[in-house]
Amino acid sequence: MMTTPVHVGVDIAKGTFAVRLLNRNLTHANTPEGHAAFITVLPAGAHVLCEATGGYERALVQALHRAGIAVSVLNPRQVRDFARATGRLGKTDRIDAQLLADYGASLRPQADPAPTAAQLRLAALVSARQDLLEMLRAEAGRAEHLELPVLKRQHASRVRLLEKQLAALDRELAESLASEPELEAKAARLQSVDGVGPVLAHTVLGLMPELGQIGGRQAAALAGVAPFASDSGEHKGRRRIAGGRPAVRRVLYMAAVCASQHNRILRAYYLSLLSRGKPAKLALTAVMRKLIVLLNRLLSDPLFILAR
Repeated sequence: MMTTPVHVGVDIAKGTFAVRLLNRNLTHANTPEGHAAFITVLPAGAHVLCEATGGYERALVQALHRAGIAVSVLNPRQVRDFARATGRLGKTDRIDAQLLADYGASLRPQADPAPTAAQLRLAALVSARQDLLEMLRAEAGRAEHLELPVLKRQHASRVRLLEKQLAALDRELAESLASEPELEAKAARLQSVDGVGPVLAHTVLGLMPELGQIGGRQAAALAGVAPFASDSGEHKGRRRIAGGRPAVRRVLYMAAVCASQHNRILRAYYLSLLSRGKPAKLALTAVMRKLIVLLNRLLSDPLFILAR
């Protein structure tokens, strides 16, 4: 006999999290002790829903996965759109917890798959690497405005330090994958595609662990490269991409630039779009979509062989 899901809304802040469980409002400390206390009151069939908060939710989500509790980490924009659609414009911790519980009961999202320790480690390293790249880009932007010798010396010192840390992270990423045969094999299979290097392989494996377990359209949507229609009556609007995971999309863009030049099949596809009058930006976005769908197929079907 299947247990009816009990959707539990959790609004998470730095120090505490508010809970809406059936008709009860609870508050727990956002600490290991608070997580354990929360898990003990969850009924059978509980499905916890929270928003991505930039990191405050991670420890609780990991504790729920370890306890075998279904949990979904939702896109805040989608939750806010649900609030507007249901006429709820107020915002407090309790209101948000209730909203999340109602979102789950109404839309019934799938529970997120529990990540392995290796996946969590890979995701942390990939995110740290992207942070370092952002800092290096910021330093590059400042360099042209520096005039005082002392500021130029400090800038050069910071850049050297960041580059040293970036190299150390790249070594750590390589060693981390080498210690995990399954992940290493997946990375090698992804890099069999011309235009795909270690950076994209590490990024999708770390930040898009669903790859290979979903359909091609879902993969494109998760990466934020699925086109959305904008038609009404006889008006045919321009398709646009939206949503998804920006951190994946940024790296996918650079890989698509490379693939449009060096991958025989994707280059032909890119040039065919240009020859039909498509703007270069749109053609490159289409290559991004083809690329992520191909990578998803490679991981989902071990018998799939690339055309050369």
